[in-house]
Amino acid sequence: MPTIELTTHINAPIQRCFNIARDIDIHIASTAHTCERAIAGRTSGLIELGETVTWRAKHFGVWQNLTSIITDFNSPTFFADELVEGAFKSFRHEHYFTGDDKQTIMRDVFVFESPLGILGKLANWLFLKKYMTGLLITRNKVIKEEAERR
Repeated sequence: MPTIELTTHINAPIQRCFNIARDIDIHIASTAHTCERAIAGRTSGLIELGETVTWRAKHFGVWQNLTSIITDFNSPTFFADELVEGAFKSFRHEHYFTGDDKQTIMRDVFVFESPLGILGKLANWLFLKKYMTGLLITRNKVIKEEAERR
C-alpha cells in the first residue's frame, strides 16, 4: 500500500498545533481549491475520538463523498482517522506531534489502498500518490500558518 510521510516544523505550542490539525473549519480552509465541505457527522469545530465526518469535494472533476472516523486519540501527541466509506478501498491517516510550548514537529503518516486491483495500483503509480501528497502538503501549510499566526 502506498505510504506518504511528511514532517512539518511549526513555531507554536504543541496543544495549539494538535487542536488546529483536528479543526474541521481549518481543514475546509485548507481544501478550498477542491470546494470541500463537511456535510455530515462533525461539521464544525474540533473532532474527537469516535466521531465521524463526511466530506464532499471535487477531485479530478468528479464530486465525491468520503466518511472518516477518529479511531485513536491521545491529546496532544497523536490522533488517527480511518476511512469508513469513500473512493479508497482503505486509508489510515496518523497525526503525530512532539514539542513543547514554543515549537512543534507535526508528522503525518498516510497509508492508503486504492480500489480496482491492478488498475488502482497503476493509478497510484501514475498520479494518485503525488496528488494526495500535494493535498497533505497544502493542508500542513495552512495548519502551520494558522498555528504561527495565533
